[in-house]
Amino acid sequence: MVQQFRVDAGGVGLAVRAWGDARRPALVLVHGYPDNHSVWQPVAERLAEQFYVLAYDVRGAGASDAPARVREYRMACLAADLKAVVDALLPGRDFHLAAHDWGSIQSWESVTSGPLKPRILSYTSLSGPCLDHVGYWMRDRVRSLLPAQQAKVLRQLASSWYVGLFQIPLLPELLWQAGMGRLWPLYLSRVEGVTEAHPNPSQTQDGRQGVRLYRANFVPKLLRPEPRYAACPVLLIVPKRDNYVGTQLFEDMQRWVSELYRQDIDASHWVPLSHPDLIARSIRDFVSAVERGDQATALASWRVTGAGAALLKRLAS
Repeated sequence: MVQQFRVDAGGVGLAVRAWGDARRPALVLVHGYPDNHSVWQPVAERLAEQFYVLAYDVRGAGASDAPARVREYRMACLAADLKAVVDALLPGRDFHLAAHDWGSIQSWESVTSGPLKPRILSYTSLSGPCLDHVGYWMRDRVRSLLPAQQAKVLRQLASSWYVGLFQIPLLPELLWQAGMGRLWPLYLSRVEGVTEAHPNPSQTQDGRQGVRLYRANFVPKLLRPEPRYAACPVLLIVPKRDNYVGTQLFEDMQRWVSELYRQDIDASHWVPLSHPDLIARSIRDFVSAVERGDQATALASWRVTGAGAALLKRLAS
């Protein structure tokens, strides 16, 4: 049974769904662009057998409110939304966090700073690096004297071409309004090999309104990155065939995360839809191990130490 809630986040109404028994360990799922909470539904249904699972529509998506001003989509506002959700539905409780795409990008803000940092027990990140980490990654490689390192930046910029497009006023909104929303299921099927169980009725508005996330955050974060360190265990689930987020962006993660785990999978970007069993199992194994406190041994094959560190060194070369 799915429960529905409405949470006020400083005047912005957020639509929240909940699965499972509220007495179980809590797990919050955050979606990316141009999605809403429904991208997590297949995974949430599987995890509800063991956890109390929350998923909400971020501001500008689904049934949540969509502020009109770009500055109202800055990281501080997005982090405040997550805090509003957990304060309302998990008052005084610690929780686990998992996020995909832009949901992961914005969730790094709470994982590495602010009032929620001590309450986040673990973080599972899918295809969404911290923009501050990316800023340092790009800076180091642009300054490198090695052409191979500089070429990585060029490859990532080519993969992220849409970020530049989204900075152009009105054009992305017009493209979504002109038919991209109707064509989106076809794009997912043809390019990503993903079929949605049910078409998203708010797809056009999710795509149109969500471009404000890019306009509010990308340029200032990449030009003026801040050092951001995670205190909780972090699991990176890295799709090897991601067309947008290159695996090279995660080369330096040991610099920012002291307890880092990584699982590379043969999949494309929308793994919550294409591989819900695998993603649910990975999150379940990680969160359960953190709950028991034995993740270092139970998940030794994922840990980025020893053989794992050597693997990342090879990937970075």
